[in-house]
Amino acid sequence: MAKRILITGHNGYIGSVMAPHLAAAGYDVVGMDTGFFGECSLVPELGLVGTIKKDIRDLNARDLEGFNAVVHLAALSNDPIGNLNDGWTEEINFKATMKLAELAKAAGVDRFLFSSSCIMYGASSTADVTEDSPLDPKTEYARSKVKAEHALVKMADKNFSPIYIRNGTIYGVSPRMRFDTVLNDLVGRAATTGKVTVFSDGKPWRPVMHVQDVARYFQLYLEAPKEKIHNQAFNSGANDLNHQIIELAQIAVATVPGAKLEMQPQPGADQRTYKADFGKFARTFPDFKFKWNVRTGAQELYEAYKKAGITHADFVDKKFTRLKWLHYLLDSGRLDGSLRWKTN
Repeated sequence: MAKRILITGHNGYIGSVMAPHLAAAGYDVVGMDTGFFGECSLVPELGLVGTIKKDIRDLNARDLEGFNAVVHLAALSNDPIGNLNDGWTEEINFKATMKLAELAKAAGVDRFLFSSSCIMYGASSTADVTEDSPLDPKTEYARSKVKAEHALVKMADKNFSPIYIRNGTIYGVSPRMRFDTVLNDLVGRAATTGKVTVFSDGKPWRPVMHVQDVARYFQLYLEAPKEKIHNQAFNSGANDLNHQIIELAQIAVATVPGAKLEMQPQPGADQRTYKADFGKFARTFPDFKFKWNVRTGAQELYEAYKKAGITHADFVDKKFTRLKWLHYLLDSGRLDGSLRWKTN
């Protein structure tokens, strides 16, 4: 078992759950994060780990010394941000990923877990997309994941084992909360306005999984025998975690007392749809059981929102939508035009 691991982006939505989870599982965890979202907190920290505050574009060889594995989460993390500036997405999501991988390989890091995405399948016409389905990325974010996967494949050898973990849409309570993922958003709208409005026809599919389960299956990839996972892509989830948007909206409404559902289909609504086939994951990890489903996850979200006293003003606040927060950091002069912290 790889014991000393570096987690990039450990202070983000997924990382602030995963880093404490892996530390509690016995790993010597060091996090690296530039701290863009350090002020975007909703619930208390789940645990603290050693931290290197650094932009992943500024890595050097010394940063990778002594690690057995790297968990690479750091990225401009969704489609609207990816479209904000193509150059930033190229630099951070692709070029910095390759620099990190090259430094890790040179330092003797054995295992490199790349947090990828099912979004790379695009608006798939295939019934259920498998790891072998055509990739049809529609956004800069999705394209950056495809490019990084393709480049990492060429780096793999007997001493360097990259694994491409294609996540679905992630939900659930995190210290570094996001309201801009689908179930978090739907439950938040129900809880703070009393209604959920669906602007598409509700038919698009999404594979959705809880952030705690994501942390648990990353641990699987750290511990699995190399020959089972080396240089392979995995849709990471379970087939019963595929849901249509309308079903997610109905569950959100059912979770929040008195909430109502409104359907207002619009021509420009997001119609991306992908129903992922998780058969390979199930065959590789037959004993793994997902602890959360959409109904229990929606209830957890609602209880957390109530406990935190979230109002509609809080729900639409810049702190919990990544694109709004980056705009704020840029507009207030805290970040410069290259998306780096200003020192003065």
